[in-house]
Amino acid sequence: MAVIFMSLVWLVNGIFGKVLHVMPRHREIVGKILGDTFATEITIIIGVGEVILALWIFSRYLPRLSAITQIILVGTMNIIEFILVPDLLLWGKFNAMFAAIYILFVYAVELYHPQNLQEK
Repeated sequence: MAVIFMSLVWLVNGIFGKVLHVMPRHREIVGKILGDTFATEITIIIGVGEVILALWIFSRYLPRLSAITQIILVGTMNIIEFILVPDLLLWGKFNAMFAAIYILFVYAVELYHPQNLQEK
């Protein structure tokens, strides 16, 4: 069930938030951080990457590596956004709290829990 949840987090944010622009805030964040010239294209590329990450998580291929990747991505992304664009975040600076909860969840499920210590 945890794998499905983690996959859905990335899938929904990738498809709806970035590829289909259902949540225009994501494009605004990219535009403010990287500039508006290619913000739409970069946002779509990020979204496609998130969909690929969702498929990787769901596949259970190298779950520890996918967990470490998720933790690095979520941590890095949220630090950058916290510093540069807190006004564009859904919950402002409180987004960092939700990111930390997600990071702890991924750590607990994939890196700490003994049944997940073996790689496929």
